[in-house]
Amino acid sequence: MKVAVVKYNAGNIYSVVRALQRMGVEPVLTDDARTLQQADRVLFPGQGEASTAMQYLRERGLDNVIRQLTQPVLGICIGQQLMCSHSEEGDTDCLGIFDVPVVRFQPLRHEDKVPHMGWNQLEKLASPLFEGIGEGAYVYFVHSYYVPVCPEAIATTNYAQTFSSALHKDNFYATQFHPEKSGSVGEKILQNFLKL
Repeated sequence: MKVAVVKYNAGNIYSVVRALQRMGVEPVLTDDARTLQQADRVLFPGQGEASTAMQYLRERGLDNVIRQLTQPVLGICIGQQLMCSHSEEGDTDCLGIFDVPVVRFQPLRHEDKVPHMGWNQLEKLASPLFEGIGEGAYVYFVHSYYVPVCPEAIATTNYAQTFSSALHKDNFYATQFHPEKSGSVGEKILQNFLKL
């Protein structure tokens, strides 16, 4: 199986590569359109800032390449946010795969710090992506912006408010959390993605 990881100006990409290598998968890290199109699975991970990430993708034509992929694609963290319609971060138009905006956390209580950082629970799991994962499983998050609950949500999490912690539409999947940093639960999710 050919697995490609989108190479762009985002941090934390190599932790996804290493997680796949631990599972016995040797992914190719690439910004080459043809390589992405020919892969069996594509991962679109990263941490970063939405407007500069989208500018980088547009300058290289990767925005259109990602939109037009037909194999299973998994966005992670900012990858999920960039797959949405618009982000409040930098007032940025994004890829528009999911027709939902990305908004900044507005904590109502002192204990709700931004960014949301650390372990939190997945609820309302509704996808083969979570096969073998129980309700309330813990995964690792680092983010200041979130996707509101929407029809494409396949998991939700509560922090300051309930938000979409995973999305699915057609061949596109996305997680706000970091499966590559979420221990055995995250590894199982990555395995499930590769089996889709």
